[in-house]
Amino acid sequence: MFNIIKNYFNKKNLKDEKYLYLFDKNSDDEYVCFDCETTGLDPLKDDIISIGAVIIKNNTILSSKKFVKLVKPKTKLQEDAIKVHHIRVMDLEEAEDIDDVIEEFLEFIGNKKLVGYFLEFDIAMINKYIKPKLGITLPNKTYEVSAIYHDWKIEKIPQSNIDLRFNTIMKDLDIPILGKHDAYNDAIMTSMIFLKLKNQAKVRI
Repeated sequence: MFNIIKNYFNKKNLKDEKYLYLFDKNSDDEYVCFDCETTGLDPLKDDIISIGAVIIKNNTILSSKKFVKLVKPKTKLQEDAIKVHHIRVMDLEEAEDIDDVIEEFLEFIGNKKLVGYFLEFDIAMINKYIKPKLGITLPNKTYEVSAIYHDWKIEKIPQSNIDLRFNTIMKDLDIPILGKHDAYNDAIMTSMIFLKLKNQAKVRI
């Protein structure tokens, strides 16, 4: 009920009717899993430098339907961030403007449900750009894989501290590790986590 009310007022703030499709009723079994790499870890100060996304439909990762973009940031790449994602200033010389990338990203995700790991951060980064532009935040329904994993594990081992680190979840679910901290690879791996959990007997998505 809260989300319905929230989206009602969110929709009223929409500046451009072209994007009304974001509020359409979504398909029951279609999702977009996405990940962002950034100049740092503060959504208020830092910028997106890469977005990777993939569509999940009918329990299948549609790797041919992918979204992979490098973005030219307005803020300086932090050294600690470079050590994580290995994207350098020189790698972004031919990158695209964030305004163009955000428009394409919104077209890609449409009204689909969104999946991610540490998804709250990635959505905060996207909202940083669309709120001034469109007057809204992303209205899409979201699924955080670490939360789904936690609820699944707590059924098996109640009153236990559950390790929610990405590598731990991957290992526990016996999912192969691809190249980490590449936005597209992270999106693919997170999609595999989501599908593995989604198809467990006691998990409700």
